[in-house]
Amino acid sequence: MKRAHHDIVLHGVDFSSAPSRRKPIVIAHGRIAALQPDVVNLEGFTRLETLASFRQWLNIPGPWIGAFDLPFGLPRELVDALRWPGHRGDHAPLPWERLILHVRHQSREQLRAIFRDFCAARPVGAKFARRACDRPAGSSPSMKWVNPPVAWMLHAGAPLLLDADVTLPGLRAGDPDRVALEAYPGHAARAVLGRRSYKSDDRARQTDERESTRGLLLTALELGRHPLGVRLQCTNEQREQMRLDPRGDALDAALCLLQAAWACSRQSAGYGLPETIDPVEGWIVSVLPQR
Repeated sequence: MKRAHHDIVLHGVDFSSAPSRRKPIVIAHGRIAALQPDVVNLEGFTRLETLASFRQWLNIPGPWIGAFDLPFGLPRELVDALRWPGHRGDHAPLPWERLILHVRHQSREQLRAIFRDFCAARPVGAKFARRACDRPAGSSPSMKWVNPPVAWMLHAGAPLLLDADVTLPGLRAGDPDRVALEAYPGHAARAVLGRRSYKSDDRARQTDERESTRGLLLTALELGRHPLGVRLQCTNEQREQMRLDPRGDALDAALCLLQAAWACSRQSAGYGLPETIDPVEGWIVSVLPQR
């Protein structure tokens, strides 16, 4: 029996590679409205202060679809150059799983040294290798270890997705009732705001202007005036919580929630992902390939 979209719990996950009370992992929970398939009801937020609690949370029974703000894979160019598991010429099965296991067993110091050596041999302006989805998404290279250190997000988060045996469309088959998709809230926000900044971890940059910009973004999300075409339904308290959060963690989690809803409505069409995805790179949900 086909399950209705509103029967599926949706999660949007603003991930942190080193969660703490000051900078927790923030998860927005919601469902698609039963009589309004273009509306997502925001049901609340969960804050997790340790990776151990995140590991435990991943095993919550489904059915659910989650959109996670962390890179799932590494650039093909990097994997091939290092001849890591999944490189071209390596035809063994489960390339993503073997790549993530390989990365997991490297320390941050080892990865930093490997990535620095790779970048040192490349020309200025093209130091980092990028995945096929990075340019259309406007996302940072998943091998980048500074400003922002998204490589550490992959190093901390991707192995936990593997351990949890979730399904990652295009990368691995797992529990069909727990589906994890890579998200990037910046892509959804930029479609509304352009290059205007709406958040900062730096207290000195947590300005009234950014607070006002968060308000503009929230209005667009509630009205459905953005390319995802899904309206966010939230309470006044939830709206104020997102507007007044200068780090933007709750708002980013809500943006990921809308990306999960976008994917849920396209579940029968591969969650809206490209037909072919590089098995070591992955793809960011709702991002369209460049032609």
